[in-house]
Amino acid sequence: MAKECEENLQKIVAGFRDCRNAFTAIGDETRQLILLVLLESDLSGIRVGEIAEKTHLTRPSVSHHLQILKEAGIVAMRREGTKNYYYLSADETQWKEISDVINLIYASVRHISKS
Repeated sequence: MAKECEENLQKIVAGFRDCRNAFTAIGDETRQLILLVLLESDLSGIRVGEIAEKTHLTRPSVSHHLQILKEAGIVAMRREGTKNYYYLSADETQWKEISDVINLIYASVRHISKS
């Protein structure tokens, strides 16, 4: 059992390392607001101007935060001519890895609670 706990801890440490930028990115309230807007939009994506309108942020501010989210693997972007559309994608982002780390931590906490 101790070996399994040690392996889980190593996986959590690796997960924290691999998802550090993602956790930092989603920890910001402004970026959380942008994520909520993206969750409400359709899967084809939404443009910076529309996000700015819905969040009452400036376009430069939205662009800055979207860049951070994109670099952290949280948001995906597709280009159509000169237009950029931002969206959330299970396949093209780190959401699965983030979920895996959180689930591992939760399983470890449950295990500790039962001991």
